[in-house]
Amino acid sequence: MAEHGGPVRRSRLYDYAHTAAPDASEPADDPERGRQEFAVLLGEFRRTAVLVPLDPDTGSPLAADFGGVRWFYAFSNEEALARFALARGEGDREWPYQRWLGARLLDAAVAAAGVPCGVALDCADGEDGMVFPPVRGIVPDAVAVDVGAAAEEMGDER
Repeated sequence: MAEHGGPVRRSRLYDYAHTAAPDASEPADDPERGRQEFAVLLGEFRRTAVLVPLDPDTGSPLAADFGGVRWFYAFSNEEALARFALARGEGDREWPYQRWLGARLLDAAVAAAGVPCGVALDCADGEDGMVFPPVRGIVPDAVAVDVGAAAEEMGDER
C-alpha cells in the first residue's frame, strides 16, 4: 500500500455509494426503488477498477468462505484495504494487490472459482461495505445459485 500523506484517491464507486443514501423524505421501504438503486450501484461497480488483494502464498485473489459461499475481497481504495488489514491484525505486513474492473471479478473470477462465489466490497467498513452475491443478474447465470429455482418457477427445465 502506498504511503499516506498525499491526496486521498477515491473511486467513483465510493462517491456514488455515499450520494445514494436514502433521502429522509422518501419512503425507505420501497422495494422497486431499492432494486433500481442497486442496479445503478452494480453497474458502477462493474465499470470501476477496484483493489483486489492477493493471497501471499498463491498469488490468487484473496477470498474467504462464509455461509457456503466463497467471497472475493475487493476494496474501493487503499484506505479501505488498510482498514481491512488492521481489522485482521495484519497491518504490519505488505498487502500486494491488483486493480481489476468489477466486471472482471464478477464475470471471470467468480466463474473460475468452481464453487458458489460472490464479491465483498469494503468489508471492513460495516454498513458502508457492499456484497455482490452469486445470484442471477450479478454473476453469470452458469454460476448463479438461484438459476435452478428461477427455472422451476418459470416451468423451464435446465
